Amino acid sequence: MIHLTDNEIDGLVDFSSAIPVIERAFVQFASGEASVQQRIRTEAEGVKLSTLGAVLPLEGVAGAKVYTTIAGRFNFMIVLFSTHDGSLLATLDANALTRIRTAASTVLAVRSLARRGAQTAAIFGAGVQGRAHASALAAHTGLRSFRIVGLDDAAAAVASFNEEQGSSDVEAFACDAARAVRDADVIVTATRADQPLFDGAHVQPGTLVAAIGSSLPTTRELDDTVLARAARVVVELREQARAEAGDLLLARPGLVQWDHVLELGDVLGARVVGRQNEDDIIVYKAVGIGLQDIALAGLVWRNYLARAGKLHSTNEG
Repeated sequence: MIHLTDNEIDGLVDFSSAIPVIERAFVQFASGEASVQQRIRTEAEGVKLSTLGAVLPLEGVAGAKVYTTIAGRFNFMIVLFSTHDGSLLATLDANALTRIRTAASTVLAVRSLARRGAQTAAIFGAGVQGRAHASALAAHTGLRSFRIVGLDDAAAAVASFNEEQGSSDVEAFACDAARAVRDADVIVTATRADQPLFDGAHVQPGTLVAAIGSSLPTTRELDDTVLARAARVVVELREQARAEAGDLLLARPGLVQWDHVLELGDVLGARVVGRQNEDDIIVYKAVGIGLQDIALAGLVWRNYLARAGKLHSTNEG
């Protein structure tokens, strides 16, 4: 039985390899070639168990991510099966995978939904996801200036990011919310906030707002103003967003027209047009779906096999 730990997974996958695999999975889902199991939550005495999954026949894998939430802390695990014979391929720690797949998906949203020439990003949150998003967006989009809005750890996140970038043309600054939003072509919210983080009136025309911090229907990072100004709202899976996306569910009645909400796979597969005008404000609301997890777990599994085979051949030689 193969079990891959978070440390091993960090050595088997990076954003460069994750992004195209997740894009392919979204397009397959949009064309009916893959399916998604929506998240199911079970809770007792402050302990929450959550399950979500996907079937991706073209990738040869199906599986489920199962995780616990206790006192706001998460522990993730993936069980991965073959779609060819149903056999168990591996179990995988999924803390690293969750970090990578979320930021990789936001890269896809920025590439397909941000306006041309976008260079400045505001990132709310200096924790694991905030840092992952800054690194992924710096390496895989045209964004070059990052305004980091956080609490006590913002300065440390900025210093770490700038050290990581070295002498490149990419740089981060610690910033307050109002200034960060006014300067931004892209806004990413990656926090555990339960109330809006900024005034939507300050968002400049043409901005992409990516809210990825919560999958709970009772919390939000965006206010009604930015939703009212949005020309488009894009989600990963409409049905799951209708159950979990507090940013949309807590908006005043009638503000979110669900019949007009787009899915990211349709945008990536060119089935619908995401951005119609350069001045459009677009909201991308992510809650995380099993499609991303299982697609990425399949990549990790294939990379593990390739590495193991190469090592075996080397040892024989």
